Amino acid sequence: MKKPFDEEELRAKSKSLFDDSVEQLDAATLSRLNQGRQKALQEIDAARPAGQWARWVPAGGLAAAAVVAVVVWQGAPVEHSAPEAGAATDFEILLSEDSLDMLEDLEFYSWMDAANLDSGGDVG
Repeated sequence: MKKPFDEEELRAKSKSLFDDSVEQLDAATLSRLNQGRQKALQEIDAARPAGQWARWVPAGGLAAAAVVAVVVWQGAPVEHSAPEAGAATDFEILLSEDSLDMLEDLEFYSWMDAANLDSGGDVG
């Protein structure tokens, strides 16, 4: 009968075989491995400042977006003022009955406006 798979046993056996193979390496090979390791660590250290700076780029972008959002959200205050009690709005003028009379004499008012511009505002 076949024995069930034991992961711990496989791990222990693999580690033992690896350790034995490392102990059997000669001095020249160990030296070359150590030199390669040191060179790789130096390259990582040389590239690290750019790596650390690049790590902050997303945070900087997020901060800039937040500033833009606040500026846009705050914006210039919009003043909502009600018209004065004595002032008539355009809408009120259009709704009044007199506006129909104005439409009949539209040509006259247009001519008067053009004449006023030509004379510099002086009539008479």
